[in-house]
This record gives sequence, structure tokens and C-alpha cells, in this order.
Amino acid sequence: MNKEYWEERYKSNEIGWDVGEITTPLKEYIDQIENKRLKILIPGAGNGHEFDYLIEKGFTNITVIDIAEQPLETLKKRNPKYIKNFIQGDFFDFDKTFDLIIEQTFFCALNPKMRTKYVTQMHSILEKNGKIAGVLFDFPLTEVGPPFGGSKEEYINLFSKKFNLKTLESAYNSIKPRKDRELFFIFEKK
Repeated sequence: MNKEYWEERYKSNEIGWDVGEITTPLKEYIDQIENKRLKILIPGAGNGHEFDYLIEKGFTNITVIDIAEQPLETLKKRNPKYIKNFIQGDFFDFDKTFDLIIEQTFFCALNPKMRTKYVTQMHSILEKNGKIAGVLFDFPLTEVGPPFGGSKEEYINLFSKKFNLKTLESAYNSIKPRKDRELFFIFEKK
């Protein structure tokens, strides 16, 4: 699942994860954030509905990184004022730091063999007391994906060495196709 894989998915419109807007768990989380100056990263943002919503809510220090060019071009067309905020590149080579990282279908799109690397990278690019927040899928891990599943137990084992697990619970407000299949989480860097 390299750059070419993701480019092809966008070109052929095989983007079932994209529901055309920000999903409710993230929307409600963002609505309660008071500090509009936070440095925020959205990795693997795709068409970036979370970016659009953050901008609408008054946040301006937001960076989007995606390995695929096509969704970033879509974001640029919708948000020409923020072109400098969009980076085409590999998340695992990224080295800027952030206060908050928004997770929406990026983790589940990675090959499960990369999950430990994901945790290490998240930890390294978060400021002291920085947080990752978002949703993780809650269905059995599959060998075919994306999306690849996962479980609460797996996430606890994976993240607890480097993060304080502030919240990890069933998302009560998931969109209908994801009902009872998502966990909302907030993990703080140790």
C-alpha cells in the first residue's frame, strides 16, 4: 500500500471511508476544544473534511499530510488560502511537532505490521503532553484491508507504553455505517 496504491484508489473513486463530511465523534470533540492556537496535524487526511471543519471553527495552525497527491489537490481547490498547510509526503518521514493529532481512518489503513511504527512516530512528533484523538475501528483484525480492524485490548497493549490512555470507549455517536464498530480515544504523550 504505497503512494501508487493510494493514488489509484482516489483515481478510481474507491474511497468508501470518505463519507463526504466530518464524522460526528470528531465533530463533537473539536467543538469542545477552546484553544484555537493548537498546532494540529491530520495524517492521511484524504479529502480533509476534518481540516475544513477546523478552519470553519476558527483553528488556523493545521497541517495535513497525505502520501497521495489527488486528495491534496482537492483540498487546495476548496481552500486556496491554506495551500502551505498541505504536505504530500510519507507520515513516517515527517519530523515537525504538534499539540494535537486527529486520527480518522489513517491507522486502520496501515498494514498492521506498521502499527508499532505508527505509535513510535506519533509519540515522536507530539509536543510534551500532546494528544492523539479520534476513532479506531473495533472489529476483528483482518488480513485483508484496508480497513484493517483491531480491538480495545490490542490498542491498550500497543499504546500504553508511550501514552496515557485518557479515553478509549465505544463511540456512542458513530455514523450509522460504523455504529458499534468504532472506539473514540484520547491518548496523551507520556
